[in-house]
Amino acid sequence: MSTAHGITSYFTTPQHERLREQVRDFAESKVAPRVAEMEESRAVHVELSRLIAQQGWLGVTVDPKYGGMGLGHLAKTIIIEELSRVSGAMGAMVQASQLGVAKIVHFGSAEQKKRWLPAVSDGACLPTIAVTEPESGGHVLGMSATAERVADGYVLNGRKVFVGNSHVGDLHGVVVRTGPGSQGLSAFLVESDRRGLSLGTHQTAMGLHGFSFGELIFENCFVPVENLLGAEGDGLAVAYSSSILYGRPNLTAVALGIHQAIVEHTVHFARTHRRYEGPLAELPTIKQKLGQLQSQLMTARLTAYHAAHLLDAGIPCDAELISAKLTNVESSLDSARTAMEVHAAYGLFPGRHIERFLRDANHIYAPAGTSDVQRLRLAEVALGTYREEWSARFADQLRIPEQAPGRWWRR
Repeated sequence: MSTAHGITSYFTTPQHERLREQVRDFAESKVAPRVAEMEESRAVHVELSRLIAQQGWLGVTVDPKYGGMGLGHLAKTIIIEELSRVSGAMGAMVQASQLGVAKIVHFGSAEQKKRWLPAVSDGACLPTIAVTEPESGGHVLGMSATAERVADGYVLNGRKVFVGNSHVGDLHGVVVRTGPGSQGLSAFLVESDRRGLSLGTHQTAMGLHGFSFGELIFENCFVPVENLLGAEGDGLAVAYSSSILYGRPNLTAVALGIHQAIVEHTVHFARTHRRYEGPLAELPTIKQKLGQLQSQLMTARLTAYHAAHLLDAGIPCDAELISAKLTNVESSLDSARTAMEVHAAYGLFPGRHIERFLRDANHIYAPAGTSDVQRLRLAEVALGTYREEWSARFADQLRIPEQAPGRWWRR
């Protein structure tokens, strides 16, 4: 990767780079030919989602004893980044599935892990997580969907919206209310074919065409007691830890992949498009913009890889995860605008891809907290009032065995 070779070689191992080559080859040969179709139809691309899952990449952070790759969060970042470089929609599909993996890895019982993680790892199961509701949005404690205890299980009622992989998911991790207050939230594993669970109509959005992030509707949906994830009252921890430890780095990786594509396509355009008897890239004003794009991309990748490396080392890094999401989202949006300036009117047409990158990048802003939310959390870090260090709480589960804290992987 010519744009940031020094950064990648500092953080990654030959194993990481082999994985990158594998994913990039797949993305360019299997995903790229379908992008135009996804953009035109705007329909959920179930076939491609399944094909990607079958590569085993959803199990990248799953212990090998459950059939996973066991390669950790930097490897996960690379997978999502390389897919997003070609298709933000398919990068988003993987990131949403990985978010669904988190709840089982961190809170699943031995029986739940044995049942579901091998299926996730071999691509037979696409998991999701469902937290957001129409009225409460990102205010988790404001949710109103409920689970009522009955003799041999629970009955769920309510709606969840903006659920990543809503229309392709096989196993939904649903956080609902079982009581009042912050201790009254619980999480459940709900199979997609459960009676009483239905899907809202898929609605096309501004970008990420091919990806689904829709509505789950629960109407007296019964789930057995063994589908309770963790204990009653663990719902808030399931939601927050999944969002911070998986959601933020996953979305960081999607933004990074889109950002990489923005720079590559803009550099190519500037080299091949001619003005004043020479390439556009020779104009000083354009060179300034290309330099700005390159600098922002390198900074974004550094924050993304550094945060993922700290997760793999089991080092507390909530602040780095927050900062990486903020930096990558904001810089990808800023670079998309700069790329549009370089392309001028040419950037408005789908054949140049730049307008797609701009649309897709905007989808990464809100999930796992908007940029304003990230700044508020970083302010708490600066003031010493940031409370829960989720990366410290789950350090033993996050740490890669081959990587001792403070050391790079063995090469």
